[in-house]
Amino acid sequence: MPPSHAEVILAYRHLYQHLLRAVQYSKPARFVAQERIRNAFRTSSPESFDATRIERTLQFLNGAAKTKGLEHKIVKNLMFVWWEQNKLFRWHYRAELTPLRLKAYDEFNRTVDSLNNSMGLCIK
Repeated sequence: MPPSHAEVILAYRHLYQHLLRAVQYSKPARFVAQERIRNAFRTSSPESFDATRIERTLQFLNGAAKTKGLEHKIVKNLMFVWWEQNKLFRWHYRAELTPLRLKAYDEFNRTVDSLNNSMGLCIK
């Protein structure tokens, strides 16, 4: 059974709040987090909504916000890499994209997918 519209909005708001706390409202990271979470909720289907994965992700982000431990370092590095990736694919770089640059983040994306699968998270 697909989730109700209110459940999806509540999940979005909780994830966004926890992400902002995890990156400590720092300027480039909060905009990257906002863009990533918006794209994830806009492009994913309602059938892919998984409340347990969202709850685990909220716990992970809560741990990242409370201490400067491993979770915080992971979130910080994810935001930095995604920020650099966005810089690479902006309009003034598109004309000179080489096949190597297009495949530069493949291994990183596979690592994030492995993290999601092993820990039951929904980090995209």
